[in-house]
Amino acid sequence: MKKYDFCCIGHITLDKVVTPNETVYMPGGTSYYVSQAIRRLNHADYLLVTAVGESEVSVIDDLRTNGIEVINFPSRHSVCFENIYEKDMNNRKQKVSAKADHFTVEQLNDIEANIFHIGALLEDDFSLDTIQFLAGKGLVSVDSQGFLREVRDTQVHAIDWKEKLEAMKFIHFLKANEHEMYVLTGYNYEYEAAKKLYEWGVKEVLITLGSEGSVLYDGTYFYTIPAYQPKQIVDATGCGDTYMAGYLYQRVQGVGMEQAGHFAAALSTLKIERFGPAQATNDEVQQCMKTAEKRYKK
Repeated sequence: MKKYDFCCIGHITLDKVVTPNETVYMPGGTSYYVSQAIRRLNHADYLLVTAVGESEVSVIDDLRTNGIEVINFPSRHSVCFENIYEKDMNNRKQKVSAKADHFTVEQLNDIEANIFHIGALLEDDFSLDTIQFLAGKGLVSVDSQGFLREVRDTQVHAIDWKEKLEAMKFIHFLKANEHEMYVLTGYNYEYEAAKKLYEWGVKEVLITLGSEGSVLYDGTYFYTIPAYQPKQIVDATGCGDTYMAGYLYQRVQGVGMEQAGHFAAALSTLKIERFGPAQATNDEVQQCMKTAEKRYKK
């Protein structure tokens, strides 16, 4: 089995995105947004592992047509999300009308990669055993948001990650936004939250602060990354996933944390200017980093 530089594992969803201006139906989910961003960045050694119902098989075919290698496990259903945004695009409400089957160690046994990005959408997508198993094969990256979502009668409820202390021991990269860091650590201050997550075992902590940038921590240094001002705000769905795609794309190539954070932030800005996933090239990201207005947390 080929060993990939970068593998993303997660469900592709069927999304309904409602904004004050319009309603759009589109594929989504961490794995979809990461894969589409990586496709335009021309990263050859990338693999997507997903599980979808029959309704989303055409999305898999489209990804393959566009050069993404995909392993798709059958699922009784695809995840169906409804994302409802207020005028402030940092705020949204979510509903889930269908769930997909969770991933298992047996499914992932023959997959090899240097970095595994776990794109959990809901708290039961990945077991602790699966995280531990992947950590024995490569560096594990996690976006915490999915592990903090529980579905009750289609409503998405915020919960704490029950197995977080055990899981953090196996996680190299962890991303959390300002709300998720508080749920995980009890700290509202990003620097204290980052220190606590590192203390629990995470090697590279990424705290994203929406339109106020992000903070990275490696146990020694804090890196303050600006947000790049978009030309227009169209759709914030998938911005966190796009940030991780940009960051891991850089890190797997040996780029340092700070520069990877700048690249990730700029890629996210280009994504927010349009509906759907990021479609930016390397050159466009570099241009954004040079020319866009930078915004830091006040």
